Amino acid sequence: VTSHFLTSFKTPHCVVSLTSSLFFFLAELSVVIVSCEVMSDLETPLRPKRKKGWVDFLVQFRWIIVVFVVLPISFTFYFLIYLGDIRSEWKSYKTRQKEHDENVKKVIKRLKQRNPSKDGLVCTARKPWIAVGMRNVDYKRARHFEVDLSAFRNILEIDKDRMIARVEPLVNMGQISRATVPMNLSIAVVAELDDLTVGGLINGYGIEGSSHIYGLFSDTVVSYEIVLADGRLVRATKDNEYSDLFYAIPWSQGTLGLLVAAEIRLIPVKEYMKVTYKPVVGNLQEIAQAYADSFAPRDGDQDNPEKVPDFVETMVYSPTEGVCMTGRYASKEEAKKKGNKINSVGWWYKTWFYQHAQTALKKGTFVEYIPTREFYHRHTRCLYWEGKLILPFADQFWFRFLFGWLMPPKVSLLKATQGEAIRNYYHEMHVIQDMLVPLYKVGDAMEWVHREMEVYPIWLCPHKLFKFPVKTMIYPEPGFELHRRQGDTQYAQMYTDIGVYYAPGPVLRGEVFDGAEAVRRMENWLIENHGYQPQYTVSELSEKNFWRMFDAGLYEQCRKKYGAVGNFMSVYYKSKKGRKTEKEVQEAEQAHLETAYAEVDQPAD
Repeated sequence: VTSHFLTSFKTPHCVVSLTSSLFFFLAELSVVIVSCEVMSDLETPLRPKRKKGWVDFLVQFRWIIVVFVVLPISFTFYFLIYLGDIRSEWKSYKTRQKEHDENVKKVIKRLKQRNPSKDGLVCTARKPWIAVGMRNVDYKRARHFEVDLSAFRNILEIDKDRMIARVEPLVNMGQISRATVPMNLSIAVVAELDDLTVGGLINGYGIEGSSHIYGLFSDTVVSYEIVLADGRLVRATKDNEYSDLFYAIPWSQGTLGLLVAAEIRLIPVKEYMKVTYKPVVGNLQEIAQAYADSFAPRDGDQDNPEKVPDFVETMVYSPTEGVCMTGRYASKEEAKKKGNKINSVGWWYKTWFYQHAQTALKKGTFVEYIPTREFYHRHTRCLYWEGKLILPFADQFWFRFLFGWLMPPKVSLLKATQGEAIRNYYHEMHVIQDMLVPLYKVGDAMEWVHREMEVYPIWLCPHKLFKFPVKTMIYPEPGFELHRRQGDTQYAQMYTDIGVYYAPGPVLRGEVFDGAEAVRRMENWLIENHGYQPQYTVSELSEKNFWRMFDAGLYEQCRKKYGAVGNFMSVYYKSKKGRKTEKEVQEAEQAHLETAYAEVDQPAD
């Protein structure tokens, strides 16, 4: 600008040029001032450059292993699993039930063969690397007593009258949506990734864009069939003699018994999802408010289907840009009306969904119709946006067209082929975390993520956190119903899953980043703000902080009442980061007999 000032005085039109220069100078200055105001509270700390080592080289060229080893094997796995699912569907419900009963008898027999004084603690025979979660299943490195549940992968019944699906724990989301959607039915909460299993979503954590209506995956379960440590088979519902067990199962990580079947609520659906993409530009607090407004009426009428969409999802692409998506079920007749656009996102060559949604930032609000099942699994092929990190060129058209049908790589195979060094590298230099926070704190949480991790895109998905008759491991803020905040009702507080998945900004810039310390600070922030961290993630929580975040009362009571203590590992120790030796396992279980940190409420006199 200064150079332009000096040049302008040498021309006949110096006054005009000077005026023009001043105009542009002031315009640029105003942009700088606005940018500073927006970013003043979002300053990221200056970090020194990080020295790269041989592991960085392995990570940089890991795509070679993924393309030539992981993808072909993954495709073969998916195909064989699909054939197994088809074979299961050919069997009658009666045949599947008979096989189920026989398999349950085998589990009971196996448990009764265990000698508690000689054998280790009970866990499934599933290999550690098969788990979809990011944490290391290191507890299986210690001596343990394995029970094989690999045969429990059948849909036992679709009951249209009761609107219930009775399924075994290894049934995955792809399998169940393939069976129900053609009937214009669906389970109420369909977690996006095909590989996620019913057992994992119940014992752990599951969410989807319909959770602002139905809650978490476990909230849609009507009954659990559990084999206890002593070999008893019990059916737990919210109103029978095992109601305490019913409320204690979610988030327990399979440490109360072995889940062998569950009844899950079904809802009616239509052939298409009418999706509206709405861009939002502003600071993170403004994006958070626009996100809340997309599904939570400000008048508090949260249970009105006319005001609340069937599906909600928001992706935040930068500190100043996001896209809010809302969906409503639509019939085939509506979708195929003249002028409506149908987008079959499930085809292998299609633009990855998160990148497709991002186009709303350029072209503005738009509406399209997506086949229902394809919408459910819209993030499967690209693993949200992790696919870009695993295979940097996989989002290019040439790769999608030629090799997109091989995607996605199985997460379990990615874990199996990464080795100890790369695994530790990812724990330090890569973030896969979910922060469950009250809706009114979403803006604050995103600002914290920007300051401490600087990860984009950020995924926002709301869910109800119900107020139950008993206090479960996760529970709403005490007295939330008195504040009448946006999204809340008298029976549930609205929470949001803030999905933080990708390499942090400092890592991408080659700067020093302490991943373990960042996760510790995140966990402390969650504890202070009544938030929760799903246990599939890598956790740095100490036992004391674990039970500050989660409530131990009901869980510990059920552990003692149903004989889990001394037979199943405690949920904290099972989720704990790092290897476990047999001695550590025994000491931890002994400590749980007289827990130091788990405060169990005593009955009043």
